[in-house]
Amino acid sequence: MSEGDGVRVPWRGWGARRWVAFGTIAFGSLFLVVGLVLAGVSVSFLTDAEKARGTVVALDWRNDSVGTSSRRARSDDKPAAYPVVEFTPADGTPRTFRSSTGSNPPSYEEGDRVEVLYRADSPDDARINGFASLWLLPLIFGGIGLLSAGIGTALAVMGRRRS
Repeated sequence: MSEGDGVRVPWRGWGARRWVAFGTIAFGSLFLVVGLVLAGVSVSFLTDAEKARGTVVALDWRNDSVGTSSRRARSDDKPAAYPVVEFTPADGTPRTFRSSTGSNPPSYEEGDRVEVLYRADSPDDARINGFASLWLLPLIFGGIGLLSAGIGTALAVMGRRRS
């Protein structure tokens, strides 16, 4: 078929922009939903959590660069310090866990006292009661999702106004 037959090529003009706009909205919506689910998990954890005092007994330095084994580590990749915390839950058995959130420079030093949150039925699932360990992932996913969906919506609105 030729263009004279009334068939429009969707990859030119508004058609391509529409796919980009709606693809960006879909990507953003997915990330926003993941962020909301992660926030719900944190809220659920907080409602059932018991509190205990803990002590940072070590810092586990890890270089968590993402990539394949054939990729060389970049010189600017710095290891992150993950605090290792010891605490005693209500059952009296001392427990140790490594926080899932690391940073460089370290957020905690050895010997720091921290508040630990854990579930009574599973004290091995423990977290430091801190902003990063509870809310960092929901904020990252939710923020990226909101930004992407907003950009996609703006592109769609601008495209409709032009046509």
